[in-house]
Amino acid sequence: MLLVKLGGSVVTNKERLKVARPFAVTRLAKEIAATREEMILVHGAGSFGHIKAKKYALQKGYSGESQLQRVAEVQSDVRSLNLYVMQALRAAGSSPVSIPPGVIVRFKGGALSSMQIEPFRDYLALHMMPVTFGDVVLDSEWRFAICSGDDLMLELSKTFRPRKCLFVADVDGIFTDDPKGRKKHTLLNEVSGKDVGKVNLAVRKGVDVTGGIEGKLTKMLEAAEFARECWILNGLVPGRLRDALLGKQFIGTKVVS
Repeated sequence: MLLVKLGGSVVTNKERLKVARPFAVTRLAKEIAATREEMILVHGAGSFGHIKAKKYALQKGYSGESQLQRVAEVQSDVRSLNLYVMQALRAAGSSPVSIPPGVIVRFKGGALSSMQIEPFRDYLALHMMPVTFGDVVLDSEWRFAICSGDDLMLELSKTFRPRKCLFVADVDGIFTDDPKGRKKHTLLNEVSGKDVGKVNLAVRKGVDVTGGIEGKLTKMLEAAEFARECWILNGLVPGRLRDALLGKQFIGTKVVS
């Protein structure tokens, strides 16, 4: 089976509050529909989640009653993005079903502690595509926390041992330095734990509240232990995700355990 994450920077403009990328979402939905293989899809929250979460410090857990309305607000916003992605998938011919993390995931001290897997198994058995996303979830110590799409990718990789685990971003892969902010950078064809020293992890995080490139790379390296193949690739380049799904050659970085 295939496990795919559409990053928040691909499905939204992460710098502008609640602004989706309609052309990218529509095209990516069509590329996903090009394969009939069993698949679970995860998408990031992007500007529908990170901007408000950072403004109200939701990633740090409960600090006061005034935050509760903001938790509800962010949950509502990320569900509106999920609905938008689901509509694009249906229009492309897929049969998606939404599984909100706020219902099935629990955190403890800011880290994922449990996740109900049965809904994913049951919908896959119906030949439907489970779709989940970055969300605000309950935390037994912090009262609430942010569950990122990368957290979900790792947990799903552990359970389903996918043939391919694809992280779809707005860059070609992992570079030695920030490809958006530095002139000198090199795309790495393959990255393992011993190669982390080649990557400048002190790049700008912007409005990301889930750890930026360092957090993402850590989760990808862990997910690579359970997936037959793990890649990061550029979803803003037409056809690249489709080629990766269909087993054709594509530009990206292979992440190995």
